[in-house]
Amino acid sequence: MVELSVIVAQTQVDVFSDALEALDALSVSVEDADAHTEAERPLFGEPNMPPPDHAWARSTVTALFPDMGSAQDAARVLQAQDFFAGAHDLELKTLPEQDWVRLTQSQFAPVEITPNFWIVPSWHEPPAQAKQVLRLDPGLAFGTGTHPTTRMCLRWIAGRDLSGQRVLDYGCGSGILAMAAAQRGASPVDAVDIDPDAVKATLDNAQTNGVRLNAGLPDLARGSYQVVLANILATPLKVLAPLLCSHVQANGHLVLAGILSRQAEELQAAYAAHLRIDVLDEEDGWVLMGAQR
Repeated sequence: MVELSVIVAQTQVDVFSDALEALDALSVSVEDADAHTEAERPLFGEPNMPPPDHAWARSTVTALFPDMGSAQDAARVLQAQDFFAGAHDLELKTLPEQDWVRLTQSQFAPVEITPNFWIVPSWHEPPAQAKQVLRLDPGLAFGTGTHPTTRMCLRWIAGRDLSGQRVLDYGCGSGILAMAAAQRGASPVDAVDIDPDAVKATLDNAQTNGVRLNAGLPDLARGSYQVVLANILATPLKVLAPLLCSHVQANGHLVLAGILSRQAEELQAAYAAHLRIDVLDEEDGWVLMGAQR
């Protein structure tokens, strides 16, 4: 396997990527050429909000080829094009033979939520101290327990006996929160998402873990619940305030995540007409917020 990499300007990323695909590259990826330097700029945005920019000022375009000959041919063709002007640091590098599946799997270890509760990929054995285990493989990254927002929600769930309580996971993603609630005794559990792929992932993961829950699009959520969980992001959480609060029954709990610490006051203001929400937990610049009706 041979890697071809070249640094290009923001405006040239698409043309280089298309050219490399046309030259039969096995794969093409794009990364920030200034990552881990003072010039690095994040591109993250929130739903329904434009990102700060559409691409990095300088990008490293990387393509994989099966052998050195095909990589050299591709490099020659690229360098002969008018659009190559301004590109620089073209490099060819032979990659060592590796078991790529095993290498990828080695990057994902079991995730500790509490000393007794762990998220464990299918290729790992659960730690000896794990009394509650969720099997969840990194896939479409709907939620695997590695992000602080998910961990805080899971810690909240792990600290409660939810036996017989009706629970709603709004924006379920992988279904990780819904499954954790079901393992803590919640029943029935409804998991909803606007993305059909997330619904399918939730159903598949529930089957893998032997967990009973209902999963579907948002209209599945009906009536009131003793626990309403929503791990999304601040902007949609503000929009959904009336809806989410309407699902919380008397003495029920609302738990919100996906909120940066600096956004806590915005969320409190958005929910003030419905429920008083407070910060319940904080980790790495993110907060968990919640209320009891």
